[in-house]
Amino acid sequence: MFLIRAVVLGCVGCLATLGLEAAPRAGAPSPEKLQALLKLYPAADADRDGTLTLAEAQAYRKPLTAARGTRAPGEQNAPDPTRRDVSYGASARHVFDFWQASTNKPTPLVIFIHGGGFVGGDKSGVSARAIRQCLDEGVSYASINYRFRKDAPIQDILRDAARAVQYLRLHAAEFGIDPARIACYGGSAGAGTSLWLATRDDLADPASADPVLRQSTRLLAAACLNGQATYDLTQWDALVGPFRTEWKSGPDEEVQFYHFASRGDLATDAGRRVLAECDMLRWVSKDDPPLFLSCSVADAEPADRGAYVHHPRHAKAVKARCDTVGEPCDIALGAGGGDQAALSFLLRHLLGRS
Repeated sequence: MFLIRAVVLGCVGCLATLGLEAAPRAGAPSPEKLQALLKLYPAADADRDGTLTLAEAQAYRKPLTAARGTRAPGEQNAPDPTRRDVSYGASARHVFDFWQASTNKPTPLVIFIHGGGFVGGDKSGVSARAIRQCLDEGVSYASINYRFRKDAPIQDILRDAARAVQYLRLHAAEFGIDPARIACYGGSAGAGTSLWLATRDDLADPASADPVLRQSTRLLAAACLNGQATYDLTQWDALVGPFRTEWKSGPDEEVQFYHFASRGDLATDAGRRVLAECDMLRWVSKDDPPLFLSCSVADAEPADRGAYVHHPRHAKAVKARCDTVGEPCDIALGAGGGDQAALSFLLRHLLGRS
């Protein structure tokens, strides 16, 4: 349910929060691309004239801005990273940028995970304000890339993010960070990944020949903006409601999400293990780090793909599961949540504030 038609992947950054990604200096989207967007997001056509204008697309994307970590118009650029494109794995996408807080002792670390439906996005989509706030508080900051769905299945992409955490923990002394005080957050795909990292049992493998994989993946806290409750897509109809055929990029979208060969693979033992691995609701337990869940999408019947993928029913499902097991979870629905609220939550836990 996350694959996006190739034709819409070239749209400009102003449409990024509609599930798209684009080159920073690309021109305005063509009428054809706007019409392709309209098929996925019919509610964006405010005047209901059957034509999506750039102004309508920009207006529609505003409530979803937090889902992607996109910089607001007019926001100043982020400060230059202390270290750029640090490699944490074998893929060209296994890189992160790092901002070192100025202090004479090991610092806490906030890791940002970008959104983009696992088909787009980049570590450069950080908030300059968030970075500066962290640095001013004596907290270092990292923004990671990970592989896209065309190159890896979701179950491996999630492990990319885990490896980034492990790499930073292994090299904590080199980066001047406290390995016991690491938190992460993100929007949309970055939110779901943050939730998976926070709930997944520790992936540390003491017997691994790779010293990175011997490290713990556990976090001190995590925040999720307009995220998903589970990446077991077979549960989504029950959690959010029916996913309309016209919102799909193809009949086998769920199969392709896991790089399965056919729909029948979902029902095999191997397929069920993959679904369980990607099911954050299954992994929630009382010993997980505190969670913050925010959703800015209207709590109404979803009118298009974007509202469905980021619907508050995802956050409500996670909150209900957390309450059942006794896991600390704050939730903010509507305008009260967002990037600033998430960052305040993380800093409170990283810095030991009441």
